Amino acid sequence: MATDQLQLRLGQASAIGERDENQDFVAALIPANHRLDTQGAVAVIADGVGGHSGGRVAAELSVRGFLDAYYGLPETLGVERAAARALTSINRWIVFQGRNDSLLPAMASTFSALVLRGRQAHVVHVGDTRIYRLRGSQLTCLTQDHTHNHPDMSHVLHRAIGIDEEVRADYSVHALELHDRFVLCSDGVYEAFPRARMLELLGQRSEPQDTAQRLVDAALEAGSHDNASALVVDVLTLPLADQDLLERAIEVLPIAAPPKEGEGVDGFEIGAVISSGRYSRLHRARDTRENCDVVLKFPQERVADDATYRRAFLREAWIAARVNSPWVSKQIELTPGRQTRLYSVMPFYQGRTLEQAIASNKRFALEPGVDLGLKLCKAVAALHRQRIIHRDIKPDNIMLLEDGGMKLIDLGVARLTAMVDAPGEDIPGTPSYMAPEMFDGARGDERSDVYAVGVTLYRTFSGGAYPYGEIEPFSRPRFAKRSALSSHRPDLPSWLDHAVMKAVSADPAQRYADTMELAFELENGLAQGASTAAQKRSLYDRNPLRFWQGLSAVLLLALLAVLAFRH
Repeated sequence: MATDQLQLRLGQASAIGERDENQDFVAALIPANHRLDTQGAVAVIADGVGGHSGGRVAAELSVRGFLDAYYGLPETLGVERAAARALTSINRWIVFQGRNDSLLPAMASTFSALVLRGRQAHVVHVGDTRIYRLRGSQLTCLTQDHTHNHPDMSHVLHRAIGIDEEVRADYSVHALELHDRFVLCSDGVYEAFPRARMLELLGQRSEPQDTAQRLVDAALEAGSHDNASALVVDVLTLPLADQDLLERAIEVLPIAAPPKEGEGVDGFEIGAVISSGRYSRLHRARDTRENCDVVLKFPQERVADDATYRRAFLREAWIAARVNSPWVSKQIELTPGRQTRLYSVMPFYQGRTLEQAIASNKRFALEPGVDLGLKLCKAVAALHRQRIIHRDIKPDNIMLLEDGGMKLIDLGVARLTAMVDAPGEDIPGTPSYMAPEMFDGARGDERSDVYAVGVTLYRTFSGGAYPYGEIEPFSRPRFAKRSALSSHRPDLPSWLDHAVMKAVSADPAQRYADTMELAFELENGLAQGASTAAQKRSLYDRNPLRFWQGLSAVLLLALLAVLAFRH
């Protein structure tokens, strides 16, 4: 979840291994409220250069000195400049000591620091200690070893604290996501076992202290001859994205024509078109910086005015910062300065849309369909808890994942009740899923989203039919006549027919108040009456007009037969 402050949990472990002394040193500091907001939390690891008696001293001085210097500098400097100043002073002191103290000859140390501030992770690094990030099931190394490439010199550092009078550290910044897990470790850990083993240990998601200890123990069990140290950091909550900052960031980005397949944009390799709608085009792409597949959403050329486009992208960014649900798609936040034009970035999900499933003549059985309905209800409820109305729920905006999951996507036309609607802004949505009141100018609320969920479930079970028939754009529907779900699927239980038809009632007062009420109805139905089939209704109940037309035709035929017999 997003809050007004960053919340973290830490754990660390270190072991001497087969060495005479432990030359690793790790530490972390989460300061009080004001400093956490302005300077962030810091986790640091250092590994004294082996073979030098001053290695341990250099490592401890590097870590302690950095924490003291960084938090002692003005917060207005920013992370990069403050870290550079802190490392410069530490490096000069260690170089001086190594040259003038006979007990500490050539003392030196590697150094890797992780600064978590706001919604960003800053990495400061020199040497061959490492910082990894686990996001979902993907493990990414955020640092690069400063060792020689030749096999015989792969452990020889060419950059470290204390080697040269001027230290040159790598600096990078990464957007934070909820539940990111970071691990800082020495070479005694990451060289001891394959990368897949580290991913396995981190992916178990045990407490950070337990995970750090397991990493160190696993390294020793694997035969590590070096000191082994690990520091694990879990991101529990993120601060809310500031609306004013989002607006200013989006306002300066130009709107350009969507790129073509094979082009490059801001480090993304553009792939095939996934979908192309009236207002936007989605491309599959490869993020060459993070080494992962993503989806990029670009605005179409001049279909709407710039303000409309920017409001849509602002909505999605604002929502992504506030909603945390396994059933709602995320938006990937890019690091400052990377984005040069207006677009949004989303994870790439393996699967297909519900619309594609329906188009393949798939008619959902009871339990799979209800399971999908429950996930959809929970996704919409997560939005409603944050006072967000989706306004475009439909099978095209529901991804069915290969692993059995589901994602509700495309939040560009959502209504944010915390933000004022633009004057004269059109009511968005897809006509066949828009509740009747929205055609009369209503802005959309929880009950209109319930209606769209109901139409979606109706189509899911019926194999593509609509309760009131398909509604063409710019037409004015009457909502006077609807077909029961049981007319398409008499094999389904009557309680399901009742629940879906209540959700698509033309009168909003007759619908469920929210999607969780609908979810409870679906759950109770499965638990208590899954096998109760819908009763076959008479033609008179289903279509009184057709009943009387048929009866009149029969009577007419009978009359004609009597007349013919007399003649």
